[in-house]
Amino acid sequence: MLGDAYLLFQIAGIGIVVAMIHTVLKQMGKEDYAHWATLVGFILVLFIVMDGLQDLFQEIKSVFLIQG
Repeated sequence: MLGDAYLLFQIAGIGIVVAMIHTVLKQMGKEDYAHWATLVGFILVLFIVMDGLQDLFQEIKSVFLIQG
């Protein structure tokens, strides 16, 4: 349960940092870099979520193998 909260705070933290970087770069007139920063942040969060889903599927697999 504590790991789930850590995961949510980690994703939220990445989102806040990426939003700040995007805003600063956009105000400086570097919109291309702002979009790239957002894309990199999205990919980073995607990898974190995929890792969490892999753990979830492993746990589901182990539960059904125990019962079967």
